[in-house]
Amino acid sequence: MKFCMVTTFFGAHSFGGDAAYVDRLSRALCRRGHEVHVFHCVDAFNSVKGSHPLRPYSPPPGLHVHPLRSHFGILSPLATQMTGQPYFKADVLREALDSVDVDVVHFHNISLVGGPGVLHLGRKAVRIMTAHEHWLICPMHLLWKYGKKACDGPDCVRCTLAGGRPPQAWRSTDAISRGLQELDALVFPSRHALEEHRRRGIGAPLVHLPYFLPDDWTGGIEDAEPEAARRPYLAAAGRLVRMKGFQRLIPLMRLLPEVDLRIAGTGPYEAKLREMAADVPNVKFEGLLGGPALARLFHGARAVVVPSLFPETFGYVVLEAFAVRTPVIVHEGGGAIRETGVESGGGLGYSNDGELLLAMRRLVHDDDLREDLAHQGYAMRTGEWSETAHLDRYFSLIQGIRSGRSTATPPRPKYADHRPDPSRIVRAEDAGAA
Repeated sequence: MKFCMVTTFFGAHSFGGDAAYVDRLSRALCRRGHEVHVFHCVDAFNSVKGSHPLRPYSPPPGLHVHPLRSHFGILSPLATQMTGQPYFKADVLREALDSVDVDVVHFHNISLVGGPGVLHLGRKAVRIMTAHEHWLICPMHLLWKYGKKACDGPDCVRCTLAGGRPPQAWRSTDAISRGLQELDALVFPSRHALEEHRRRGIGAPLVHLPYFLPDDWTGGIEDAEPEAARRPYLAAAGRLVRMKGFQRLIPLMRLLPEVDLRIAGTGPYEAKLREMAADVPNVKFEGLLGGPALARLFHGARAVVVPSLFPETFGYVVLEAFAVRTPVIVHEGGGAIRETGVESGGGLGYSNDGELLLAMRRLVHDDDLREDLAHQGYAMRTGEWSETAHLDRYFSLIQGIRSGRSTATPPRPKYADHRPDPSRIVRAEDAGAA
């Protein structure tokens, strides 16, 4: 089969998150003999990267990467941001996605690569979209209001201005609803994210399909003894931005002098975090780590702390910790990370600094508790969140869509008929009946 992935950031020109999923899915498909093409916008990355470095990236056989560049540079993603249309990227995308030999078009983060206007392309293929962020319901993508707190109600114009984003007047039109009307399925990595979109009026066919890690992501490190560390440590990782909440961890480390905190990542908030940690000797910054180095860091940790303040849609770092048999400590206000980190059985949750400090102390000193949580988390990684389980559900979704098209059914209803309805929420393997 031939797959086309459409996303804003990818490969060397990415920050992790949704780009990591696109890469992992693409590689898994290539390993199974499929042909995969990824279209992404280099101009968009260059316009927002700041000092973020390029990631080393080499595609495997069968994966064809199409970096979209325009002579207009930053004006290309800016035009998409302001109009919701692909504009300077339209011709290339139309030629590729509308080709008769494309079997599946999978949209991901389309905010700067085409906006809702790109969803009208690829009509000959099965068309699905994964909502990695809250872009469909939030012009700032993250439900993070005024750059200070989790969104407690819509005030989008003021919030966008406060965030320094260009105006998105098209959001006051039905552009998103018309775009979603073209999809066969809208996929969410967590039930929390799905329910949040449903509650806010997104009514396309909704499908829950959790993330996964490749079978070989850890290189077998999860079965090895952790490297002997001079001191026990807690780990944290992610893009160093305020909403990730790392600033909540650093002051608490003064109360845990017997333990180190090792933070992996880089980002615009890094200088401030380093300033906060200047007189906290047990806080270390590891820089930007790739898969093997991150796996080793997590493997040796007593726990991985995920202090996100905004509503995550999954929290890949939770899965990466589980993959090396390490439990997590997650902020209860971090959206889906309660679902992935606590309800999965692989970690502890907290709501305030006192509970966070207690959770860290427990996992540093209670071996039995740590082992029990690690076992349950690893069971999720090797079961429901494994590569095999994910691909089985992914192909079940595609086959269900194809089967529905081949039967004598009425034309797809207009978007207005796709009202939010719990009966429309399905697991990927059951999508053929939706």
